[in-house]
Amino acid sequence: MKKNKNWFLGPGSQVSFVLLALFAAVTALLGEYALAVVEALVALLCYVGFRAEQKRRQKAIVKFMNSLNGDMDVAAKDAMVNSPLPMVIFRPESGEIIWTNDRFLHAAGEREHLFDTRLDNLVEGFSTRWLMEGKNLCPQEVTLGKRRFQVFGHLVRTDERSRSSGFLATSYWVDVTDLSRTREEYLATRPVVALLVLDNYEEVLKTASDSARSALLSQVNQKLAAWAEPCGGLLSSIDRDRYLFIFEERYLQGFVDAKFSILEEVRQVKSADGNPVTLSIGVGREGDGFQELYRFASLSVETALSRGGDQAVVRSKETFEFYGGLAKETEKRTKVKSRVMASALKGLIADSQQVLVMGHRAPDMDAVGACAGICAACRKLGVPAYLVEEPGTYPGKPMTQRLLDQEYYREHLLVPEEALELTGPATLLVVVDTNRPDQVLAPELLKRCTKVAVIDHHRRAAAYIEGAALNFHEPYASSACELTVELLQYLLDSSNLFRVEAEALMAGIMLDTKNFTMRTGGRTFEAAAFLRRAGADTAEVKKLFQTDLAGTIAKLDLIRSARLYRDSLALVAVEAPISRVTAAQCADELLNISGVECSFVVFPGPDGVTMISGRSIGKTNVQVILESLGGGGNAAVAGAQIPDQTVGQVVRDLKIAIDKYFEGL
Repeated sequence: MKKNKNWFLGPGSQVSFVLLALFAAVTALLGEYALAVVEALVALLCYVGFRAEQKRRQKAIVKFMNSLNGDMDVAAKDAMVNSPLPMVIFRPESGEIIWTNDRFLHAAGEREHLFDTRLDNLVEGFSTRWLMEGKNLCPQEVTLGKRRFQVFGHLVRTDERSRSSGFLATSYWVDVTDLSRTREEYLATRPVVALLVLDNYEEVLKTASDSARSALLSQVNQKLAAWAEPCGGLLSSIDRDRYLFIFEERYLQGFVDAKFSILEEVRQVKSADGNPVTLSIGVGREGDGFQELYRFASLSVETALSRGGDQAVVRSKETFEFYGGLAKETEKRTKVKSRVMASALKGLIADSQQVLVMGHRAPDMDAVGACAGICAACRKLGVPAYLVEEPGTYPGKPMTQRLLDQEYYREHLLVPEEALELTGPATLLVVVDTNRPDQVLAPELLKRCTKVAVIDHHRRAAAYIEGAALNFHEPYASSACELTVELLQYLLDSSNLFRVEAEALMAGIMLDTKNFTMRTGGRTFEAAAFLRRAGADTAEVKKLFQTDLAGTIAKLDLIRSARLYRDSLALVAVEAPISRVTAAQCADELLNISGVECSFVVFPGPDGVTMISGRSIGKTNVQVILESLGGGGNAAVAGAQIPDQTVGQVVRDLKIAIDKYFEGL
């Protein structure tokens, strides 16, 4: 380091003054007063010289700083004027432009300065809110002329003493036109994979002659080719009733906006006996590769078929989207699948040390009856089975009380906490009457068990139980009890069922078919005949659906408060709490009114939840309507539970969902 030549007068010379003063004091004490005076004068002169040198240095520093600031101002002004980026200084409160550089004028197509011009008049829709919120980046790209910009900026507070006190915003406009167009082109050209399935191929063509079959398939192929041609994609038949369609993402929104019009076009093709051809479409998008896209498409078409077919399902990384699905479901099950599923269930039970059986929350007769049927199958196979019961009261409680009359169920009935203690690696969990993980009676039990079987008849929702070892899912069945009986016919004889179990299964079928008047098929009556042979007494089952006088009066009061909506929909809104059974019975009774094809009962439930019970006897699909509100079910019977909303709010949202449904017809 270079030493200071004037070290004696430098910044550390205060020590020298102290030493000189001490020498003068010591000299005076020794009696050398003349010498002491001389030393004191020297110390004083040195101090005066030090102060003078200090002031000179301060003036030099100030002069240097002023010169530096001037240079910086010149550099800053030059940088702003000649900046390679367009720049604008404006008032964020009003958007008034204070100054722009030439590059911004060029980008805006202006030749003169834009003083006293509002920025939002020059750039349509430009908002300065992001600056006022303390952000340095505009959240949206901004279009100026034919170019797109990403805008950066910051705020500076002006002099509070001036008349124009407030804020000034300095913004820098980065041209991202090429990047933005490249990104859009990339997103638009991403591949989309779709699987198209003629979901009633066998039913339509089974009685047709070879020439009629060829003509019908030719009509379908022509409609599919005409629909796919504008995309320039690849449409190829990969099986007799299945097609693979690959196209670019840019065309998907057009299909969505048209609500997959090909569904209606294909439906216009009919067989000789008048049956229309129906199509199911599964679309996979946003996948990381063709394998994932194909997997998404397979999941989508499987979901479409499990929801009744005649619809399109779009699967992305995060969500399912549903289109169509308004046609009435028809029975298309075969006994082959039931036999295969029964064999698979038998193997799962035999390989387990114990079986736990549960339904959905607030289990009804259908859930309780199906649980009892699975317990009967396990008892026949010699594997202990436990029915998981919901604590408190629930719609199926009367049936559970009747099961407790049988000694077997006194030892095989558990609450969820007890069931959790029994779970282990060799435990099989059978879930009946629901396929949604958020609707099961004990979600923790579902998470704990590694081996799960699902038996359900509801249309599949976006969220469903994944990874099940067995999934017997038939949306064409009337009830979970009907599916359970089909399995039981291959697992045991009718004599192996307790009479109370047969009546529980019969009660479940009667509940969901409204005493065999709705959603019934030939298999429904076959199941009922099997239960009748097992000893089920329909008169005893009928007693389970009786209500007391107070409940009957409450139901009639609800019916009296019903109002028609869109001429054929009966709507009841109740502010006072009522039981789910009463609400469901009211919804059923409303369908007996002439001209009413659909009914909804909205009522407050426990824990601030507002509930909806929906029923349909015509073409209206209540499941599609309530699915938009987070509910589920099937075309004729559906429900929803909506938290943190009042009855009035739910009624308003329900009407909106109904209007959207009919607009899509």
